[in-house]
Amino acid sequence: MKRIYMDYAATTPTHPDVVKAMKPYFADMFGNPSSIHSFGRESKEAIEQARDKVANLVGARNEEIVFTSGGTESDNFAIKGVADANKKKGSHIITSAIEHHAVIEPCKFLETQGFKVTYLPVDEYGMVNPGDVKKAITDKTILISIMHANNEIGTIEPIEEIGKIASEKGIYFHTDAVQTAGHIPINLKELPVDLLSMSAHKLYGPKGVGALYIRKGVQIVSFMHGGDQEHRRRASTENVPGIVGFGKAAEIAKSEVEEERKRLTVLRDKLIKNILQIENTRLNGHPSLRLPNNVNVSVEFIEGESMLLNLDLMGIAGSTGSACTSSALEPSHVLLALGLSPEVAHASLRLTLGSETTAGDVDYVLEVLPGIVKKLRLMSPLYKKK
Repeated sequence: MKRIYMDYAATTPTHPDVVKAMKPYFADMFGNPSSIHSFGRESKEAIEQARDKVANLVGARNEEIVFTSGGTESDNFAIKGVADANKKKGSHIITSAIEHHAVIEPCKFLETQGFKVTYLPVDEYGMVNPGDVKKAITDKTILISIMHANNEIGTIEPIEEIGKIASEKGIYFHTDAVQTAGHIPINLKELPVDLLSMSAHKLYGPKGVGALYIRKGVQIVSFMHGGDQEHRRRASTENVPGIVGFGKAAEIAKSEVEEERKRLTVLRDKLIKNILQIENTRLNGHPSLRLPNNVNVSVEFIEGESMLLNLDLMGIAGSTGSACTSSALEPSHVLLALGLSPEVAHASLRLTLGSETTAGDVDYVLEVLPGIVKKLRLMSPLYKKK
């Protein structure tokens, strides 16, 4: 049976060149990078070379990149680290209602520690209004955290405008760029962003490694305590093979980002156009200001999980939202924030494209999906009531 993977927003396959680059650091060059002997020095040099490549991907300086265990740690580090370091200045944080749980949950935790958090609404496309950000700022605001692009609906947020507002007010601005780094161009020499989160496994690197960009001068305290690794920013012996892999993945992504963005946009638009021809379907997210690989639709009167199972039987892998909450029974907080009813939110299907996606794959999905929808609607009491 043909197998088609359309869940690249959840994770990507590790690029063969990335695997090749990592392999020597599991057995041959295994030294602890904190050791001063030759084994340690070669591991340390490999980390610094990878740091250069990750920094180059986003237009940062080498010393502004701190390696972490992934996007979740990077988000926690940014939010909790800034909050702790600046609590004498203020106790107010601004974020949005559609952030990844790796941002929302740290914010909820900080609320138990005496911080106040404003969760901004979004419009019907999932877009944060910069004017709302400006209005929410108080003399106690120390951090604004708005994601670069949403992981479920693909909407790209106006972070340049929001960053300018934050900069003018002297407030730190963090953005979760886990879905955008390596997929759309990022230049931190121009973007007014103080902290930016990344994850290797979203751009064809290994799982279990990420990075936090910390602009020089940002007041932040360590999230992990122990040794002096990562310029005393993040304790723990570095994951050398993972970091090497991240560096290689960043190097590849940098060289291919524009060409791949154009290719995937064509496939994305074809999918959206044809899926919306199915009766009672709607596009979730912005129609044009969205990630080049993201398709999120609600197919009314049926459950998203039922669509996924039937697609899987036909060899097609997709999702109903964030992989981190795929086992949850509650409807997506992102879709509810758009104003969708719980029933329509439960009817969502997310297809995300990537390096191995072909025009033939898209054609196959478009051939199979209408029949699945028809079958499930005939079984649906909601559709019969219509």
